[in-house]
Amino acid sequence: KLAVVDATGKVLDTTVVYPTAPTTEKKIRAAKDTVEGMIEKYGVSLISVGNGTACRESEQVIVDMLKEIPEKKVQYVITNEAGASVYSASKLATEEFPNFDVGQRSAASIARRVQDPLAELVKIDPKSIGVGQYQHDMNQKRLGEALGGVVENCVNSVGVDLNTASPSLLAYVAGINKTVSKNIITYREENGKFNTRKELLKVPKLGAKAFEQCAGFLRIADGENPLDATSVHPESYPATMELLKKLELSMEDVRMLQAEAKKG
Repeated sequence: KLAVVDATGKVLDTTVVYPTAPTTEKKIRAAKDTVEGMIEKYGVSLISVGNGTACRESEQVIVDMLKEIPEKKVQYVITNEAGASVYSASKLATEEFPNFDVGQRSAASIARRVQDPLAELVKIDPKSIGVGQYQHDMNQKRLGEALGGVVENCVNSVGVDLNTASPSLLAYVAGINKTVSKNIITYREENGKFNTRKELLKVPKLGAKAFEQCAGFLRIADGENPLDATSVHPESYPATMELLKKLELSMEDVRMLQAEAKKG
Protein backbone atom coordinates (compact mmCIF):
# COMPACT_ATOMS: atom_id res chain seq x y z
CA LYS A 1 0.00 0.00 0.00
CA LEU A 2 1.33 3.45 -0.94
CA ALA A 3 0.28 6.92 0.17
CA VAL A 4 1.56 10.33 -0.93
CA VAL A 5 1.33 13.24 1.51
CA ASP A 6 2.15 16.92 1.08
CA ALA A 7 4.27 19.11 3.38
CA THR A 8 1.40 19.45 5.86
CA GLY A 9 0.65 15.70 5.97
CA LYS A 10 -2.46 15.94 3.79
CA VAL A 11 -2.96 12.72 1.80
CA LEU A 12 -2.80 13.43 -1.94
CA ASP A 13 -3.07 9.90 -3.35
CA THR A 14 -3.01 6.20 -2.48
CA THR A 15 -2.48 3.04 -4.52
CA VAL A 16 -1.30 -0.58 -4.31
CA VAL A 17 1.76 -2.19 -5.92
CA TYR A 18 3.26 -5.69 -5.78
CA PRO A 19 7.06 -5.32 -5.68
CA THR A 20 8.04 -8.38 -3.62
CA ALA A 21 7.79 -12.16 -3.79
CA PRO A 22 5.73 -14.04 -4.69
CA THR A 23 5.45 -11.89 -7.81
CA THR A 24 6.75 -11.68 -11.36
CA GLU A 25 9.32 -9.43 -13.00
CA LYS A 26 6.44 -7.88 -14.91
CA LYS A 27 4.69 -6.87 -11.67
CA ILE A 28 7.94 -5.52 -10.20
CA ARG A 29 8.41 -3.40 -13.32
CA ALA A 30 4.82 -2.20 -13.02
CA ALA A 31 5.41 -1.30 -9.36
CA LYS A 32 8.51 0.71 -10.26
CA ASP A 33 6.64 2.51 -13.04
CA THR A 34 3.78 3.37 -10.66
CA VAL A 35 6.11 4.80 -8.01
CA GLU A 36 8.13 6.72 -10.61
CA GLY A 37 4.87 8.17 -11.93
CA MET A 38 3.87 9.34 -8.44
CA ILE A 39 7.30 10.88 -7.89
CA GLU A 40 6.93 12.81 -11.14
CA LYS A 41 3.31 13.85 -10.54
CA TYR A 42 3.64 15.01 -6.92
CA GLY A 43 7.27 16.06 -6.75
CA VAL A 44 8.11 13.42 -4.14
CA SER A 45 11.50 13.99 -2.49
CA LEU A 46 11.48 11.30 0.23
CA ILE A 47 10.16 7.73 0.40
CA SER A 48 9.30 6.27 3.81
CA VAL A 49 9.33 2.47 4.07
CA GLY A 50 7.78 0.80 7.13
CA ASN A 51 10.09 -1.65 8.88
CA GLY A 52 7.52 -4.47 8.85
CA THR A 53 7.13 -7.57 6.68
CA ALA A 54 9.18 -7.59 3.44
CA CYS A 55 10.84 -4.33 4.45
CA ARG A 56 14.27 -5.22 3.07
CA GLU A 57 12.86 -6.67 -0.13
CA SER A 58 10.89 -3.45 -0.70
CA GLU A 59 14.02 -1.45 0.08
CA GLN A 60 15.97 -3.28 -2.63
CA VAL A 61 13.27 -2.55 -5.22
CA ILE A 62 13.34 1.13 -4.26
CA VAL A 63 17.14 1.28 -4.43
CA ASP A 64 17.07 -0.25 -7.92
CA MET A 65 14.31 2.15 -9.01
CA LEU A 66 16.10 5.25 -7.71
CA LYS A 67 19.20 4.28 -9.69
CA GLU A 68 17.01 4.56 -12.80
CA ILE A 69 16.01 8.16 -12.02
CA PRO A 70 19.13 9.82 -10.47
CA GLU A 71 18.07 13.22 -11.79
CA LYS A 72 15.09 13.26 -9.39
CA LYS A 73 17.37 13.19 -6.32
CA VAL A 74 14.83 11.23 -4.25
CA GLN A 75 15.93 9.72 -0.94
CA TYR A 76 14.39 6.97 1.17
CA VAL A 77 14.29 6.09 4.86
CA ILE A 78 13.24 3.03 6.89
CA THR A 79 10.58 4.08 9.42
CA ASN A 80 9.60 2.36 12.67
CA GLU A 81 5.96 1.36 12.27
CA ALA A 82 5.30 0.27 15.89
CA GLY A 83 1.61 0.69 16.63
CA ALA A 84 0.68 1.57 13.04
CA SER A 85 -1.64 -1.43 12.72
CA VAL A 86 -3.32 -0.54 16.02
CA TYR A 87 -3.92 3.01 14.81
CA SER A 88 -5.17 1.96 11.36
CA ALA A 89 -7.93 -0.18 12.90
CA SER A 90 -8.91 2.41 15.52
CA LYS A 91 -12.01 4.60 15.69
CA LEU A 92 -9.79 7.68 15.30
CA ALA A 93 -8.31 6.39 12.03
CA THR A 94 -11.80 5.57 10.74
CA GLU A 95 -12.92 9.14 11.47
CA GLU A 96 -9.78 10.59 9.90
CA PHE A 97 -9.86 8.39 6.76
CA PRO A 98 -13.43 7.07 6.40
CA ASN A 99 -12.90 6.00 2.77
CA PHE A 100 -9.58 4.21 3.33
CA ASP A 101 -8.95 0.58 4.27
CA VAL A 102 -6.54 -0.29 7.10
CA GLY A 103 -3.60 -0.64 4.72
CA GLN A 104 -4.07 2.81 3.25
CA ARG A 105 -4.36 4.33 6.73
CA SER A 106 -1.13 2.63 7.81
CA ALA A 107 0.68 3.90 4.70
CA ALA A 108 -0.47 7.47 5.37
CA SER A 109 0.60 7.20 9.03
CA ILE A 110 4.06 5.87 8.15
CA ALA A 111 4.55 8.75 5.70
CA ARG A 112 3.52 11.29 8.34
CA ARG A 113 5.79 9.76 10.98
CA VAL A 114 8.81 11.01 9.09
CA GLN A 115 7.45 14.57 9.00
CA ASP A 116 6.30 14.81 12.60
CA PRO A 117 6.66 11.60 14.67
CA LEU A 118 4.99 13.06 17.76
CA ALA A 119 1.91 14.09 15.77
CA GLU A 120 1.35 10.46 14.76
CA LEU A 121 2.43 8.67 17.92
CA VAL A 122 -0.03 10.57 20.12
CA LYS A 123 -2.84 8.90 18.14
CA ILE A 124 -1.85 5.53 19.56
CA ASP A 125 -2.53 4.29 23.08
CA PRO A 126 0.98 4.37 24.66
CA LYS A 127 0.47 0.78 25.86
CA SER A 128 0.34 -0.37 22.24
CA ILE A 129 3.80 0.99 21.50
CA GLY A 130 5.51 -1.01 24.25
CA VAL A 131 7.07 -4.42 23.64
CA GLY A 132 5.62 -7.45 25.44
CA GLN A 133 2.48 -7.86 27.55
CA TYR A 134 3.78 -6.76 30.97
CA GLN A 135 1.89 -3.47 30.87
CA HIS A 136 -1.39 -5.39 31.07
CA ASP A 137 -0.49 -6.70 34.55
CA MET A 138 -0.52 -3.19 35.99
CA ASN A 139 -3.40 -1.11 37.33
CA GLN A 140 -4.80 0.17 34.02
CA LYS A 141 -6.22 3.41 35.42
CA ARG A 142 -2.95 4.43 37.06
CA LEU A 143 -0.94 3.32 34.02
CA GLY A 144 -3.20 5.35 31.71
CA GLU A 145 -2.87 8.45 33.89
CA ALA A 146 0.92 8.11 34.11
CA LEU A 147 1.41 7.57 30.38
CA GLY A 148 -1.09 10.32 29.52
CA GLY A 149 0.84 12.69 31.78
CA VAL A 150 4.11 11.86 30.04
CA VAL A 151 2.56 12.49 26.61
CA GLU A 152 1.07 15.80 27.73
CA ASN A 153 4.36 16.91 29.28
CA CYS A 154 6.28 15.88 26.16
CA VAL A 155 3.91 17.71 23.80
CA ASN A 156 4.02 20.96 25.76
CA SER A 157 7.80 20.78 26.33
CA VAL A 158 8.72 20.06 22.72
CA GLY A 159 6.05 22.30 21.22
CA VAL A 160 3.79 21.56 18.29
CA ASP A 161 4.50 22.32 14.62
CA LEU A 162 1.34 24.13 13.58
CA ASN A 163 1.75 23.17 9.92
CA THR A 164 2.08 19.40 10.38
CA ALA A 165 0.25 18.70 13.66
CA SER A 166 -2.66 16.27 13.72
CA PRO A 167 -5.94 17.00 15.57
CA SER A 168 -4.92 14.43 18.21
CA LEU A 169 -1.66 16.26 18.91
CA LEU A 170 -3.25 19.72 18.94
CA ALA A 171 -5.84 18.53 21.45
CA TYR A 172 -3.05 18.08 24.04
CA VAL A 173 -2.15 21.79 23.83
CA ALA A 174 -3.50 24.10 26.53
CA GLY A 175 -6.53 26.10 25.38
CA ILE A 176 -7.35 23.80 22.45
CA ASN A 177 -10.18 21.26 22.59
CA LYS A 178 -11.12 18.61 20.01
CA THR A 179 -13.47 20.93 18.11
CA VAL A 180 -10.89 23.71 17.80
CA SER A 181 -8.15 21.25 16.83
CA LYS A 182 -10.29 20.00 13.93
CA ASN A 183 -11.05 23.60 12.92
CA ILE A 184 -7.31 24.34 12.80
CA ILE A 185 -6.74 21.39 10.44
CA THR A 186 -9.70 22.44 8.26
CA TYR A 187 -8.39 26.02 8.06
CA ARG A 188 -4.91 24.74 7.14
CA GLU A 189 -6.25 22.46 4.39
CA GLU A 190 -8.37 25.26 2.91
CA ASN A 191 -5.84 28.10 3.20
CA GLY A 192 -2.45 26.38 3.15
CA LYS A 193 0.34 26.73 5.71
CA PHE A 194 0.15 29.15 8.62
CA ASN A 195 2.69 31.96 8.16
CA THR A 196 2.16 33.67 11.52
CA ARG A 197 0.74 32.75 14.90
CA LYS A 198 -1.75 35.62 14.55
CA GLU A 199 -3.47 33.68 11.78
CA LEU A 200 -4.82 31.37 14.49
CA LEU A 201 -7.30 34.10 15.41
CA LYS A 202 -9.00 33.48 12.05
CA VAL A 203 -9.77 29.88 13.03
CA PRO A 204 -13.43 29.42 13.99
CA LYS A 205 -14.04 29.12 17.77
CA LEU A 206 -10.43 30.02 18.61
CA GLY A 207 -10.83 33.32 20.44
CA ALA A 208 -8.41 35.69 22.16
CA LYS A 209 -8.45 33.75 25.44
CA ALA A 210 -7.67 30.41 23.76
CA PHE A 211 -4.95 32.12 21.71
CA GLU A 212 -3.40 33.47 24.90
CA GLN A 213 -3.23 29.94 26.32
CA CYS A 214 -2.03 28.03 23.27
CA ALA A 215 0.17 30.40 21.24
CA GLY A 216 3.39 29.75 23.18
CA PHE A 217 3.18 25.99 22.56
CA LEU A 218 2.60 26.26 18.81
CA ARG A 219 5.55 26.66 16.44
CA ILE A 220 5.80 27.87 12.84
CA ALA A 221 9.06 26.97 11.13
CA ASP A 222 10.19 29.28 8.32
CA GLY A 223 7.35 31.73 9.00
CA GLU A 224 7.31 35.51 8.63
CA ASN A 225 8.52 36.06 12.19
CA PRO A 226 11.42 33.91 13.49
CA LEU A 227 10.02 34.23 17.03
CA ASP A 228 7.01 32.18 15.92
CA ALA A 229 9.36 29.17 15.80
CA THR A 230 10.30 29.57 19.48
CA SER A 231 8.60 29.11 22.85
CA VAL A 232 8.41 32.89 23.28
CA HIS A 233 4.75 33.93 23.66
CA PRO A 234 3.50 36.72 21.34
CA GLU A 235 2.80 38.83 24.46
CA SER A 236 6.55 38.86 25.10
CA TYR A 237 7.61 39.82 21.57
CA PRO A 238 8.07 43.54 22.44
CA ALA A 239 10.30 42.66 25.41
CA THR A 240 12.22 40.18 23.24
CA MET A 241 12.77 42.85 20.58
CA GLU A 242 14.15 45.22 23.24
CA LEU A 243 16.53 42.49 24.44
CA LEU A 244 17.73 41.78 20.90
CA LYS A 245 18.29 45.50 20.40
CA LYS A 246 20.48 45.68 23.53
CA LEU A 247 22.44 42.65 22.33
CA GLU A 248 22.81 44.30 18.91
CA LEU A 249 21.11 41.38 17.21
CA SER A 250 18.59 41.55 14.37
CA MET A 251 15.73 39.21 13.43
CA GLU A 252 17.92 37.97 10.60
CA ASP A 253 20.51 36.93 13.21
CA VAL A 254 17.79 34.97 15.01
CA ARG A 255 16.82 33.28 11.75
CA MET A 256 20.45 32.34 11.07
CA LEU A 257 20.86 30.88 14.57
CA GLN A 258 17.74 28.78 14.04
CA ALA A 259 19.09 27.50 10.72
CA GLU A 260 22.38 26.51 12.39
CA ALA A 261 20.51 24.76 15.21
CA LYS A 262 18.56 22.70 12.63
CA LYS A 263 21.81 21.54 11.05
CA GLY A 264 22.93 20.38 14.49
